[in-house]
Amino acid sequence: MTGYLPTLKTASPEEGFELALKLSRLAVKFTQPDEAVRMKLRAIYEADAQALIATSHVVSTNFQTIAAANGYWLS
Repeated sequence: MTGYLPTLKTASPEEGFELALKLSRLAVKFTQPDEAVRMKLRAIYEADAQALIATSHVVSTNFQTIAAANGYWLS
């Protein structure tokens, strides 16, 4: 499988964050390819504070990777 991931280079931190969200969603889709199952599970985790915090952690980790690739905070 090739060509489904874009480059990590982005024009701004905002685009980088959007890319982090996309990468996180792709990970879920590859982990659970059945859309019906994902929708069923969403009803469970959308009301679970710990699951939402874990989701934020995944997005944060992806954003850190993108930020490092782009040197967002270099002087």
